[in-house]
Amino acid sequence: MFINWHDPDHVYLVCGKTNLRKGIDGLAMVIAENYGLELYDNSLFLFCGSRNDRFKGLLWDGKGFILLYKRFENGHLSWPRHSSETKKLSARQLDWLLKGLNPLPVRRIKAAQPGTFY
Repeated sequence: MFINWHDPDHVYLVCGKTNLRKGIDGLAMVIAENYGLELYDNSLFLFCGSRNDRFKGLLWDGKGFILLYKRFENGHLSWPRHSSETKKLSARQLDWLLKGLNPLPVRRIKAAQPGTFY
């Protein structure tokens, strides 16, 4: 079965570390208990453990859950570790993630120099 990563209506990235020993039921409980998101709404949920070279996905296909597992052989993910929340990803952000780029770049604002006006 071929999965098109862009087919789901919603793609959610679960920030932070998730225990990837969990299966379908365990990951579904993480979403239901911690985030209150709808599991059966054509959504893809992405989870990463402590290693940055693999992640799991949970997808409802209308008849049952599909558990996806992806491992990068040459490279790693740039997974946001800073919080325990979910972030909704756009198609572009999902592509960035699958290429190993951070889908949620940190914006750094430089402090203005005193006496400098534009």
